[in-house]
Amino acid sequence: MSGAIEGVALVPLRRLPDERGAVLHMLRADAPHFKGFGEIYFSTVYPGAIKAWRRHRRSTQQYAVPIGMIQLVLYDDRPASVTSGQLMEIFLGELDYRLAVIPPGLWYGFRGLGDKTALVANCATHPHDDGEVDRADPAGGAVPYRWG
Repeated sequence: MSGAIEGVALVPLRRLPDERGAVLHMLRADAPHFKGFGEIYFSTVYPGAIKAWRRHRRSTQQYAVPIGMIQLVLYDDRPASVTSGQLMEIFLGELDYRLAVIPPGLWYGFRGLGDKTALVANCATHPHDDGEVDRADPAGGAVPYRWG
């Protein structure tokens, strides 16, 4: 598995626990890595389930996982990118709470890890538009990755 992909940012997030629970930060409009707001949505993924592959042509995805763990895989097939042809594997969630900023043009997918349902929060830079999303089968050939 290769290293970093051009344009991807991983930002540590603050978790503020106390005796009542915790506050988990995700994004602020004044943060240097904030790319904009189009919509926020939440997705659940069951342990072992795979949600892949997607590629947005204009929208940046900004993912955080406050509950559970996921394995996020990115693939760069952008012809002009210096990291074209590279894969990147990231583990996000309770054990490594951070934000993954996924720029347009990258294939991505994720798999639920552990023994509980994971909650994925996404602050996308544009409202969802089915016409700007490419999809591929998780077991197909668009992305040269085999889910373990």
